[in-house]
Amino acid sequence: MATCEFHYHRPATLAEACALPARLGEGAFYLAGGTELLPDFRRGAETAAHLISLRDVRELSGIAMSGGRLRIGAMTTIREVGESDEVRRALPALAEAARSLGSPQIRSLATIGGNFCRAVPCADTPPPCIVAEATVRLASASGRRELPAERLFAGPRRTVLEPGEILVDVIVPSQPRHSGVSYQRFALRRGSALAVASVAVRLVLDGDRIAAARIALGSVAPVPMAAPRAASLLEGRPANAETFARAAREAADEARPIADLRGTEAFRRHLVEVLSRRAFAEAALRARERDA
Repeated sequence: MATCEFHYHRPATLAEACALPARLGEGAFYLAGGTELLPDFRRGAETAAHLISLRDVRELSGIAMSGGRLRIGAMTTIREVGESDEVRRALPALAEAARSLGSPQIRSLATIGGNFCRAVPCADTPPPCIVAEATVRLASASGRRELPAERLFAGPRRTVLEPGEILVDVIVPSQPRHSGVSYQRFALRRGSALAVASVAVRLVLDGDRIAAARIALGSVAPVPMAAPRAASLLEGRPANAETFARAAREAADEARPIADLRGTEAFRRHLVEVLSRRAFAEAALRARERDA
């Protein structure tokens, strides 16, 4: 087992945390829950001269509704996201995605910020946030910026974060009237298994027809990806099994899976089709229940 020797830092404020990398130089990593980063150190996949813990930075924690928008601080644990009444009311699919992630021990340590910033293709919380049109707010010593959640990801384990830039929070806007969101995943076993494929969907209904649709796929591309062609096959059409089946086939075609120990490319495409049909049906049901 590889070892990694490093200096450990615990800034108390966001400003201090943003300033540290410039002073420490190369080899400085931010540490959130550590459930992804520390195993990478042990395997020798990552090395660091400095670890900057964000645990004491209060600005990065908490869940709150403000002005109709749901704010989830980056250091909020996955367990807290899954158990939050605010999250369940605002975006039930995100709470379900959080509860599906890992084991209870992992959920108690892992953070939503880490789940985004480690940028693994099979991360569970980004897809429902993407279809809900969530944004991420970033901070650095030079200022702040906000961008759509899907634009954070640059590739497997790569983001657009600049050196010294920190993800502050995830912002979920109020969802459209007559809308419903679903998150479906498949893993090889219950418990802490990673998703082999996942699908998030938001449908907005106008009576029995689909007025708008958003689809995000996980574990079947280098980054969580939108499926705009499949979404276009839903819009303007009746919310029924025939429409869902056609769009699900297109979503499977849009996916860009690889083959690995957890599944072949063909198996993952099949999963996308099956999970998409389930997600379409549940999202439509939730949209109708929301109107009732």
